[in-house]
Amino acid sequence: MSDFFDQKETRNQKEREESLLVRLRDLISSAQKSAPFYKETLSGVTAEEITSLAELSRLPVVRKSILIEQQQAQAPFGGLGMVPAGEMARLFLSPGPIVEPQGKDEDIWRIARALYATGFRKGEVAHNCFAYHFTPAGIMFDYAARTLGCAVFPGGVGQTEGQVEAINRFQASGYMGTPDFLKIILEKADALGTPITSIKRALVTGGPLFPDLRKYYEQRGITVLQCYATADVGLIAYESPALQGMILDEDVIVEIVRPGTGDLVEDGEVGEVVVTCFNPNYSLIRFATGDLSAILPGQSPCGRTNRRIKGWMGRADQTTKIRGMFVHPEQVARVVASHDQLVKARLEVTEQGGKDNLTFHCEVTSGAENAELQSSIEEAIRVHCRLRGDVVFAAVGSLPNDGKVIDDARPSGVV
Repeated sequence: MSDFFDQKETRNQKEREESLLVRLRDLISSAQKSAPFYKETLSGVTAEEITSLAELSRLPVVRKSILIEQQQAQAPFGGLGMVPAGEMARLFLSPGPIVEPQGKDEDIWRIARALYATGFRKGEVAHNCFAYHFTPAGIMFDYAARTLGCAVFPGGVGQTEGQVEAINRFQASGYMGTPDFLKIILEKADALGTPITSIKRALVTGGPLFPDLRKYYEQRGITVLQCYATADVGLIAYESPALQGMILDEDVIVEIVRPGTGDLVEDGEVGEVVVTCFNPNYSLIRFATGDLSAILPGQSPCGRTNRRIKGWMGRADQTTKIRGMFVHPEQVARVVASHDQLVKARLEVTEQGGKDNLTFHCEVTSGAENAELQSSIEEAIRVHCRLRGDVVFAAVGSLPNDGKVIDDARPSGVV
């Protein structure tokens, strides 16, 4: 039996990018024809003129806030749906509220690849502890396990005694759910005097898998891997047994951009994860997840050749209220864009004596630092952020590589 879900996982990067480029062109053409939103936002784009994946960065970013606004104005899909609601398989409504439709293709979320890397195989019983109502997580993992040929118990959330009984009755070998809920189930089983010994592997997401928690599972003979997925685009990346970063899914295009912009950052620099998926019924082109991560160099020692990310590194939406005014990363980006000498910036907010202090730390090209530039940047801050702040110059590459565009360093509770 192969160590890999399919041959895509071991192809060379050139072949991978060429395949994704063909699919990207087809996606853009289809979206322009079938989705009113893309017909408008991509009106000046000719799919065949896109000759590399890097050129995708010329297209606009779609943020979740935009989706919510669009869906409220044009229910149910905001003009992004490519088929009517009645032709979808299922319709979900996640907090926001935001609509996430499931088309007719079974494993449109592609979680099966991550399950396979975790060790799930045909003929096993998978215990699914993701919710099955309103949001798609339960169905996402259910379809993935069924794609591999596993039987699925739809455990959902809560009811720990019932979860223990079901796992022991069906001798489930795999768990799917949040990282901490499996520990709750195991401890409940121990307390009931009916310990669980059948679970050998788990794929988790939806919360942090702390090192101590992973070690706890290892001590109980359970291998736990993580995947990074969202209800909007499905699988983005997943761990392999090598446990060296998260390998990107083969059927999405992932970009890392500077928060508040659609501009690509260099590999290794922390930025916002932007994903393009190929759902034929509801595609998202350059969807900004709001999560921070960074590209890792090299390939995984497990033999999979796709690029890797460090995993979830925080939230990119750093909107902060300063002196009664909300300031967004997009506003900081506009200040940077207004001056060719600026390379990167970080807006630091501190508090002293009940007063907010705003400092605009900015990397500038060598030799560009002068009073005239400082005054011009201060004016740009007033124009774009509607606030006054001090400007501090920094050498290129000296600001922290943590993806922060707005650093709110005030004591907790100050708004």
